[in-house]
Amino acid sequence: MQDLFSVKGKVALVTGGSRGIGEMIAAGYLAGGAKVYISSRKADACDAAVARLTEKFGGECIAIPADLSTVEGCTALAETLAKHESQLDILVNNAGASWGAPLDEFPESGWDKVMDTNVKGIFFLTQKCLPLLRASASHEDPARVINVGSIDGIKTAIFDNFSYGASKAAVHHLTRQLAAHLIKDKIIVNAIAPGPFPTWMLSTGVGFGGETDGVDWDKIGRGNPRGRVGTAEDIAGLAIFLSSRAGSFTVGETITCDGGIVASS
Repeated sequence: MQDLFSVKGKVALVTGGSRGIGEMIAAGYLAGGAKVYISSRKADACDAAVARLTEKFGGECIAIPADLSTVEGCTALAETLAKHESQLDILVNNAGASWGAPLDEFPESGWDKVMDTNVKGIFFLTQKCLPLLRASASHEDPARVINVGSIDGIKTAIFDNFSYGASKAAVHHLTRQLAAHLIKDKIIVNAIAPGPFPTWMLSTGVGFGGETDGVDWDKIGRGNPRGRVGTAEDIAGLAIFLSSRAGSFTVGETITCDGGIVASS
């Protein structure tokens, strides 16, 4: 019971880890004593995030830039990671994209970009990381895969982001399929469906163009049943639960982290 929520000594890969929810989850793992690899498309963004995270939390944080909207990018990330590690304890599939446009004007490019990153990327990165995950997995301490979905995959979105909501619903169902197949390999798969967090993606949706500083997040949060937007502790705490002994009997679930939006809708 004393180490129920421990991730100390584990090796984690967090995609989309250079900002937003991915950076928050990476921070939680680092603070808990895990070795963390982060990935995003832009190398400079990865390096800046590593600098921020290590300055605040210490520990080992390493960047591996990759474009996870392609199978080639997923393969390259897994192969690079395998050069550094013999096993992977935790894979967090957080990298994602969104696209907003009115229904009559929604472009094919916006559909394909979102589906490729949010669904295809999760499937093929998990596939390519299976040898490392299997090397970590044991009956006492299974390897973990956490897919980051969204409440927009559960309820109707307030924004015109048609491919995004559909992609996240696909992530939730893919989570169940992967969980059913991989539990025999002692790999546990679950999903988190976040609500509003102070991120670049939400900032674009509420009209601030991706800026996170200077946004009145308190005002935005007042419309939430919980009375605020999410914090790093909220999302990292749930990820740590799913990655630790505490979550080792939770399989194939999609857990909301939204302050009560879905429950109240």
